Amino acid sequence: MLWSASDLTRCGIDAIDGSIGTISDLLFDDETWMVRWFVVGTGVFFTGRRVLLPPSAVVSADAVGRSLAVDVTREQVKDSPELDFDAPVSRQHERSLYSHYGWDPYWGPHTYFAAGDRAPVVPPQPSETQGGPEFSTGSELRTEGDPHLRSVSEVTGYYVLATDGDIGHVEDFVVDTDAWAIRYIAVDTVNWLPGKKVLISPTAITEVVWAMQTVNVDLTRKQIRGAPEYLPGRVVDRAYEAIYHDYYGYPYYWK
Repeated sequence: MLWSASDLTRCGIDAIDGSIGTISDLLFDDETWMVRWFVVGTGVFFTGRRVLLPPSAVVSADAVGRSLAVDVTREQVKDSPELDFDAPVSRQHERSLYSHYGWDPYWGPHTYFAAGDRAPVVPPQPSETQGGPEFSTGSELRTEGDPHLRSVSEVTGYYVLATDGDIGHVEDFVVDTDAWAIRYIAVDTVNWLPGKKVLISPTAITEVVWAMQTVNVDLTRKQIRGAPEYLPGRVVDRAYEAIYHDYYGYPYYWK
């Protein structure tokens, strides 16, 4: 199922024994475009803490009610390691979270998942990552071993540059909730194509310049102008995806 990140970041999170809170942000791996963590804003029971939960803990999703059920208890979440949001999420903190819940980390030999409900999170297929993007962090320094985690809310609003100029800005993301992968970036082309919004696959991204807040794509304005229009609020179904992939000549990732 494909959900927009803007819808996901309004979803409630339900533990085994009751509500935890609401997703406020998504953290994704800037090399694989996989969603790694939900940032969850908790309620009074948790004294308003913000906590991280991995999407691999999700056991069911209610698209109508906009909620996700996770295989943890409220007490487990309440006692989870504190997160310092003024610092990058380190691999050490991720290890402490997985250790707290007794799960195998996503970079290990096994991936936690609720038995019988959902397959483990897996990286994109080689065809989706070959010749993939190079990421520039500008002056930002990352210590060795830290994950390449980025915030959806951070990247929303970044300018998108085609090979022949500016085409607009990142407005949203479309997330595959079966693989927990970002399949598309929703781009508002109001700067060049008034009123039209389009999707761009991460496979078309050649570089993200974090210091300049720009996303460079290996597409021309003309290509993007002729792409299928994206209508926010409408479900991105397989028929639309087939038209989109046929237009750009991309292989079907679901086959």
